Amino acid sequence: MSVKEQIAEGDKVVTRWSATGTHRVEAMGVPPTGKHVSITGIVIYRCAGGRIVDEVEELDLLGVMQQLGAIPAAARPAGATA
Repeated sequence: MSVKEQIAEGDKVVTRWSATGTHRVEAMGVPPTGKHVSITGIVIYRCAGGRIVDEVEELDLLGVMQQLGAIPAAARPAGATA
């Protein structure tokens, strides 16, 4: 896991991160595939009294499920480039 960017302002800290790993145990109902996967996310913490008191997190779980083959990736329109 690595922190790509972190911003603090007022009582909030925002962290954009990425992680990679190998799918070796059942996850979200998908049996182990042995596939290498990567995921990105953003978490926003609200702090008070030196402690985290609230957290909101967004993860690219659709991307992970597509990498595992559990959900097909969307087809690209003809002529589209990556």
